[in-house]
Formats: sequence, structure tokens, C-alpha cells
Amino acid sequence: MGRRCTFSEPGEEKLYETRLIIAGRHVAPDPVVAFERRDPVSDAVVTRAAAGRAAEARAAAVAAATAFAEWAAVPVRDRIGLLSSAADAVLAGADDVVEIACAEVGSAPDWVRFNVEIAAAMLRQTADLIEPLESTDSPVSGHSLRRRPAGVVLGIAPWNAAVTLATRAVAAPLACGNTVVLKGSELCPKTHEWVAETICSAGLPAGVLNYITNAPDHAEEVVDALIAHPAVRRINFTGSTRVGREIAVAAAHHLKPCLLELSGKGTAVVLSDADLDHAARAIAHGSFFNQGQICMSTERVIVDNSVADAFVAKLVQEAEALRFATGQPSPLGALISPAAAVRVRAMIDDAVAKGAFLVTGGELSGGGLQPAVVDRVAPGMMLYSEEAFGPVTGVIRVGDAEEALAIANDTDFGLVASVFSRDTEVATSMLCQIETGIGHVNGSTVYDDPRLPFGGVKSSGYGRFGGRDAVAEFTECQWIAVHDQPLSEGASQHEKREDNT
Repeated sequence: MGRRCTFSEPGEEKLYETRLIIAGRHVAPDPVVAFERRDPVSDAVVTRAAAGRAAEARAAAVAAATAFAEWAAVPVRDRIGLLSSAADAVLAGADDVVEIACAEVGSAPDWVRFNVEIAAAMLRQTADLIEPLESTDSPVSGHSLRRRPAGVVLGIAPWNAAVTLATRAVAAPLACGNTVVLKGSELCPKTHEWVAETICSAGLPAGVLNYITNAPDHAEEVVDALIAHPAVRRINFTGSTRVGREIAVAAAHHLKPCLLELSGKGTAVVLSDADLDHAARAIAHGSFFNQGQICMSTERVIVDNSVADAFVAKLVQEAEALRFATGQPSPLGALISPAAAVRVRAMIDDAVAKGAFLVTGGELSGGGLQPAVVDRVAPGMMLYSEEAFGPVTGVIRVGDAEEALAIANDTDFGLVASVFSRDTEVATSMLCQIETGIGHVNGSTVYDDPRLPFGGVKSSGYGRFGGRDAVAEFTECQWIAVHDQPLSEGASQHEKREDNT
């Protein structure tokens, strides 16, 4: 896989070096324009990264376009066999990427290992795409339907689940016969380079998977150049709704389809008959894992008032069991930056100023925020409507199930929801009425399975990663009709007249 990192002088911090990957060549960082990524806790320089600009972006697109015809002609099963080998390589390199991601993003080791396992499963899941990619079945006799790769796919991955989401950005597009340009996050350039390089090492031809990073100030320039490039036919983006809207507008200008997985505000509904101990455990996991920096994180807990006091007490116990000591590594990891911690704390303060109660947590400590539970959250508070993306969950008390359903749908976002009840039919019925792409009965909102379609509705985006839905996202449907009947005599005479004319 080539050189993964460089080391500074003895006694100094380890320093990683990130390169671009274009047409199979590694482009080292230019000292003049390279940018640095710092440890979010210690502020030490972790990575010196190559800074691509529009020229490098276009070169990556050209490389992908040049490699497309050969890659698209590789039999589906052979392409997926290479991705299965890539899954083995991802698992084999887990220790390396754990070290890298912990330094660049402040992730807890367990979170990165979980990412690695899901990433490997995503690469292996592409085997499920063989049948829909090879099928030519049509409901009309004498006709066939086939799926052909779209072309060059631009994948843009975020930092929060760096290994999983960079893998997701490329796995299905590659399986479908597309070539890919992966644009990594400037917050974890080495982690994303590791993903691209590890997948390439499984035997992908040069140019099939290209990797580019950019300095923070040049993100718009690089993305605009890639979206505008004629060879790029699909864009898939995972990130904030704010940036997703900008990408959707740019893509629409060029008539290019997008797959957008955007912000979430995971909702958990606790009905009056729920198992409160189980609900508190599952909701604490969904709220605080990875410092709440997961699109599926539970940010709103809607609780029937008849059990609210008892439930809040149990949720507080679960949150306090996850507290960490000042100056010690947190099992939840760190927030991505000190600014993120300040922003989340401001949302808590806003809620308290407007009548809510901070029951536990919320202290800034060691690059993170102690797990916080805020009770009696209500409309008009930032914590009610805005994505926190931090280790805080707001409890909203309601009078009955009808009000709970109304509050569950009173949000701009619609990625994931959970309903807790001993009556699974009642819980399922409510989920069917909640405007969300994913629903769970008696389970954490933080759950993913690569075999299933993943995505949201409303301001959480559109399109679906995962499962067989990926085939529709990353291929074009071609309809072929076979006309084996001879032309009629009248039609033949008409053709002759046309020829004479």
C-alpha cells in the first residue's frame, strides 16, 4: 500500500503525511500549499496533507474517465471479488487506522474499530448486487432491461465516521462499474487516504479510484470543479444539510443526480408501557456514543408524562455512568474541535434560559463534553429544532401517544426514529406514521446494516445508500427491444420512397 506515514525526530509527535492519488500515482504535498490537521485535544500537528486545487480535481476526474471503459468491461463478479479482497485488507490494517483516526479526529479506539468492521461489511455486501446488475429481465416479452454504469462518480465523505463513510462513498459505485473520485475531509485527510489506498491495494487498476484533499479554504473550488467536470455523472455526499443544499444546487445546474445523506435529529418515543430500563440504556447509547457525533444520534426523547419522572431518573443514571475524568481519555472520544464543544454548550444554555432543566452533564472537559440530559425541552429552543451533533439529548414531555406522534413529526429532519413499547404492533404502527427513512422498535437510533437501504427524508436528504437500492443510484437503466418481425410490404414501399427522395 505504499508509505503510510512519516515520523518526526525522536521525542517529537508522530507526523503523518497525506498524498493525493491520481491515476495510480501518489502526489506528495507541496510544502508551499500543504495544510495541517491538528489533534482536537492537544492541538499538536498530526498530519501534513497535500492540498489539491481545481487543477488537481480536474486531473482526478480525467484519470477516472480514462479508466472507466476498461473497468466497466470487467465482469461484475470479478469487480466484486476485488472488493471482497479489499474488505480483507481493511480488516488487516485496523490497528493502523485506529491510530490515525484517534489522532486526527479524537475518536475513541472502539468507535474506529466499529467503523472498520462496518466498512468491511459494506465491501462484502456488494456481492448482493450481482443479481440486479446481471439481470436483464423485463415484464414485456421481447424486451430486456439492463443496468449500465453511469460513469465517473464523485464521492464526498465526512469526518465523523471516517472509515465507514469513505468506504460507503466508493463501494457500491465501484461494484456497479463506475470509476470514482473520493474527496476526503480536511479534518481527517490521512484517515480517508488510508481508506482509498487500502481499497486500491486489492488490485484495482490505476485511475479506478482516485483520492483528493484540499485545504479548508479551497473546498468550494475543488468541489465545484469536480461537479462541473463533464466526466462526472453522479455525486454522493454525506454531511450537513447546509452544505448538501449547496451541492444539490450546483449539481442541478449541470443536470447531475445527487445522493444526499444529510443532517439528522434522531427521535426516540417512550410510550407509557415501555420497559424503562431498556429504553434508558438504548437511548443513552444512541445519544452519547462517539460524543453524539453521528447522524443517527438520539437528540430528542419524547416521553409520556405518566412515566417521564421515572424515565429521566434512569436516563440520568446511564449518562452519569459514561462520565469521564478530566484529563483522561474519554470512552466516548473527543468532540471534533473546542469550537464544537462551545457550540453544543451554548445550545444547552439557550434551553435552560428558556425554561428547560439541565439534569446532568454538560461540563467542558478534556476535548469533550460530559454526557448531558436536558429535561422539559420545548419549541422555541435551539435544542428542540437544531441538530446538536454532540453528547446532549433533550427530553420532551407529552400527554399521550397522539401528541407524541405530532411532536415526532414536528422537525425539519427525517433520518431515524425509535419507538419504545411492550406492544410491538403499536410501536410499529406509530413508526409507520413518523416521517423518517429508518425506524426501530425498542432499539437505539444508532444502528446500520449494509444490506439495508440507508437514507432519510425532508431535510435529511434523498436517495439511498446500502442494499440493492444502490444499483438504482449508481447505474443507468437501458431498455432494449428486439424486433424480429419483417417489415410489412407497405412499410417497405414507404422506405423505398423515402430513399428515392
